[in-house]
Amino acid sequence: MPEAVLNNVVEWTVSELSAALRKTVEENYGYVRVRGEVSGFKGASPSGHVYFRLKDDRAVLEGVIWKGIWGRMRVKPEEGLDVIVSGKLTTFAGSSKYQIVIDTLEPAGIGALMKLLEERKKKLAAEGLFDEARKQLIPFLPNVIGVVTSPTGAVIRDILHRLADRFPRRVLVWPVRVQGEQSAAEVANAIRGFNALSGGGALPRPDLIIVARGGGSLEDLLSFSDEAVVRAAADSMIPLISAVGHETDITLIDFAADRRAPTPTAAAEMAVPVRAELLAQIAALAARQIGSWQRGMDVRRTELRAASRALPARDELMSVPRQRLDSLADRLPKSLLVNVHQHERRFRRLAAELSPQTLRAHVVLERSRFNGYAERRARAYRVYVDSRKQRLVNAGQLLAAFSYRGVLARGFALVCDGDGHPLRAASAVAGGTRLEIEFSDGRVGATADGDGTPKPKPALKAAPKPRGGAPGGQGSLFGS
Repeated sequence: MPEAVLNNVVEWTVSELSAALRKTVEENYGYVRVRGEVSGFKGASPSGHVYFRLKDDRAVLEGVIWKGIWGRMRVKPEEGLDVIVSGKLTTFAGSSKYQIVIDTLEPAGIGALMKLLEERKKKLAAEGLFDEARKQLIPFLPNVIGVVTSPTGAVIRDILHRLADRFPRRVLVWPVRVQGEQSAAEVANAIRGFNALSGGGALPRPDLIIVARGGGSLEDLLSFSDEAVVRAAADSMIPLISAVGHETDITLIDFAADRRAPTPTAAAEMAVPVRAELLAQIAALAARQIGSWQRGMDVRRTELRAASRALPARDELMSVPRQRLDSLADRLPKSLLVNVHQHERRFRRLAAELSPQTLRAHVVLERSRFNGYAERRARAYRVYVDSRKQRLVNAGQLLAAFSYRGVLARGFALVCDGDGHPLRAASAVAGGTRLEIEFSDGRVGATADGDGTPKPKPALKAAPKPRGGAPGGQGSLFGS
């Protein structure tokens, strides 16, 4: 291009050119619908916005979902999911790229949605939410049944009608939307709300929960496959029956529930038994009990009659004991006389042995034995007293050896304060303190004239020089 022409080209700033490009893109591609595969999805950013890419085999398009739109989305993007998004095409001047601001997102066909649900099912199953060990038993006859469903649909009417036919129970309905953006959150909150009720509150806590919805397409039932709903059902401490759709419809809440019903009406049938059948069963059991009791009484009556025929007559049973009694009665007088004679002979023999000479000899023997015991007792007593005296003498000598009075006898004195407590150091005596000094032969009172400070000892006088010049100060034997 000639230089003159180049000089006439309008000069743009970077910002002006970016704004012009943005205006061109938004005017020509204001609102578009794009299909692609989710790539680079990492969840919401700290600001709450979501950023990822849409790609196919030849191109990549940046995508953004603002925080407000993200919170209302029913289907969330996942890595590798084929989706169809709708939104506004625009540019981002900060990195010189174009992007789509997404308003709606949906799986691209049933296959993509099934793939999404299958991956979510694998994830939740790996966490153990579908384990059979978590399942609870359905109560046989619940007093209160909580139903999570739409209050205006045919489902709640079918459940109430079926309960009234089988066994009327109290029903608490937690109204929710069964499809749409807010449906999943409402259903999860309803399950947790029933679990949060206390037994003694204004509303009783249900003994059983039924989550119900009529049939519909896979997209219509998507709320009951939401992760929040599945986790709420798995965490429920109240047994839960899932009754979503028809028998061929499968949602993820069916795997987390304690029991799955093919239809809402079938859920009501699972919840309570048939009252008429129970009454008939009770009547049949009562009749069987009465019949069994009557047959038992007849059998025992027959056995008693047979036993009574086999027993001997009363006179036959008593004849032998009576005969034995008569025989003993005849023998009793003679036996008494023989017994008296035997005791009399024994008494006479003992009386002959008890003569005065025998008694006198026995007394002499006992007296000599007693005298021997008395001498042994006196001798033992003297030995015991002597040993105790010697122990007392030894203890007195030991006490005298350890007594401070022995020290006093050697010329020492014991100094005490006015209360009689011994003083062990001069520093403990203040000037003017009343003292009591104990000697071996008595006590005298005294008053301290110092403050207890030790006084230096006076220097010793030099010893007088010994006479003579002998070493060691020893005088000469021959000097004068």
